[in-house]
Amino acid sequence: MKLVIGCDHGAVELKDSVKKVLAEFEDIKVEDVGTFDGNSVDYPDIAEKVCGKVASGEADRGIVLCGTGLGISIAANKVKGIRAALCHDVFSARMSREHNDANVLAMGGRVIGFGPAGEIVRVWVTTDFSHEERHQRRIDKMMALENK
Repeated sequence: MKLVIGCDHGAVELKDSVKKVLAEFEDIKVEDVGTFDGNSVDYPDIAEKVCGKVASGEADRGIVLCGTGLGISIAANKVKGIRAALCHDVFSARMSREHNDANVLAMGGRVIGFGPAGEIVRVWVTTDFSHEERHQRRIDKMMALENK
């Protein structure tokens, strides 16, 4: 799996922690698109970098991080083809993959600790979409909203 990750200045430490968790998986290649320090950047720019690669097929999935996860998840979901899920617990992470086939995970560096974030990431990258008809039908309806 190719995964792209990015954050704004509010989540650099969380991004570094998440990258250590992702390194546990030999089959995951990670591309980090920044930012790399605490200097202020605009989260929509980071969301566009990450989600552009996911939407184009250059990456299979993405992870976006900002202070709360809210702004960057909203920005991510503006990119056509993206289903970004803001998750701060393991159950939501699992359901975002099983039921919603989320292709981008969002988290907040100022609202979640490194331990819980690591567990969320582990579950999110290892959970597959269920392919149940009812879930696929709902995803198709969600994605159709982009064209209205």
